[in-house]
Amino acid sequence: QCVLWKDNACCTANTSQEAHEDQSYLYNFNWDHCGAMPQKCKRHFIQDTCLYECSPNLGPWIDQADNTWRKERIRDVPLCQEDCEQWWEDCQDAVTCKVNWHKGWNWTSGTNQCPQGAMCQKFKFVFPTAAAPCETIWA
Repeated sequence: QCVLWKDNACCTANTSQEAHEDQSYLYNFNWDHCGAMPQKCKRHFIQDTCLYECSPNLGPWIDQADNTWRKERIRDVPLCQEDCEQWWEDCQDAVTCKVNWHKGWNWTSGTNQCPQGAMCQKFKFVFPTAAAPCETIWA
């Protein structure tokens, strides 16, 4: 799915390949943290990873990060409304335990797990509008 950036990409073929892995070395992030994520939903997260890793046009949205694990992050990138709507529609039956996937996970196993007490729920309850995942999932 990183093919959109293949002619002007900032990522290697290996990075592109890893973006498509369920358990990628890129972030050790487990998309299936509440059970198997449907492929039609997962493709949006892969596309998001490709944008983040491969787009040469993210300069205006690079922000300084105050984390031990990274110094910069991408924030507030404008996304097309129809892309957010399709993402939300395709993920209605996916399940998650968190609104903000950027922080707050239990990483003791080396990959993200739901924090203690967090309940897995369908996306349509966690993200009640099409704008919600685009605006809050990586906030």
